[in-house]
Amino acid sequence: MIRCSRRLLLGLSAAAALALPALPAQAQTKLKWAHVYETSEPFHTQSVWAAQEIAKRTNNRYQIDVYPASQLGKESDINQGLSLGTVDMIISGPSFAARSYPPIGIGYYPYIFRDAAHLLAFAKSDVFKDLSAGYTEKTGHQMVALTYYGIRHSSTNKPFKTCAEMKGLKIRVPDAPAYLAMPRSCGANTSPIAFAEVYLALQNGTVDAQENPLTTIEAKKFYEVQKNIVLTGHIVDHLATIISKQLWAKLSDEDKKIFGTVAQEAATRASAEIQAKEKELVEVFKQKGLTISEVNKDEFKDAVMKNVSLESLGYRKADYDKIQALKAEGL
Repeated sequence: MIRCSRRLLLGLSAAAALALPALPAQAQTKLKWAHVYETSEPFHTQSVWAAQEIAKRTNNRYQIDVYPASQLGKESDINQGLSLGTVDMIISGPSFAARSYPPIGIGYYPYIFRDAAHLLAFAKSDVFKDLSAGYTEKTGHQMVALTYYGIRHSSTNKPFKTCAEMKGLKIRVPDAPAYLAMPRSCGANTSPIAFAEVYLALQNGTVDAQENPLTTIEAKKFYEVQKNIVLTGHIVDHLATIISKQLWAKLSDEDKKIFGTVAQEAATRASAEIQAKEKELVEVFKQKGLTISEVNKDEFKDAVMKNVSLESLGYRKADYDKIQALKAEGL
């Protein structure tokens, strides 16, 4: 009877063990990824893809929730959030990172890049690696990828074709020095309205104009409240994928490689989408009844270089020269 009781107890123990749920080898880490762009834009769709891909490549050890459209705050807020620990990853213009480390913002100096290919060559260059290393040394945060955002143009209800004709124009511009350089050099009155509030400001006449890539003008439907697009092409814009110092310090070397590789793959995918879309939009806006105007970019560039020096924005002439020397071949 004793032997039977022991066998019964062993059998019950085995059955109980089989009934218990399997425990994960390692607890899942939940992360927040924030940006200010619409859910329809590649910056969001590719962030969602990257979040899923990181989960897949790490055996679901990380669950990354992506918060679009300023849900966790405007661009300056999410940059501060990296240090405060309220966000783990962001996509944001390096012009905001430049508040902590000014040299990283040099890519926003008006007319520094010739086109998208030049910008993408910069993203792969030693000069960008040096600049991002300086940013990491200053903040602890890690820039793991650059995405082409588009060439910034101006949309306006008061048309202009020359720099001088911008004098007195009320234009919304992001609150970062490099963005302000071209409009202020031409005498415009700039207003730092939050990105999420720009449509209403244009609609009610708080400002006459704004500037953004054509893809953003479409995504935010600014064309509904603007009559003209002026192809000023003053900044070849780009966004950085940044991981907070707290998260980066916790990642193993293997996971750092996965996060960085996936971020770069997502940036490449988004950049290709933006370039393809950009090519179609001039005709799309013409069909919607907007007037599209070309300008002499050299005139605008001369005004900027005369009124806003590289050094006044915290940039270095040596970096500018290296960027100018970059070739786009081999991309």
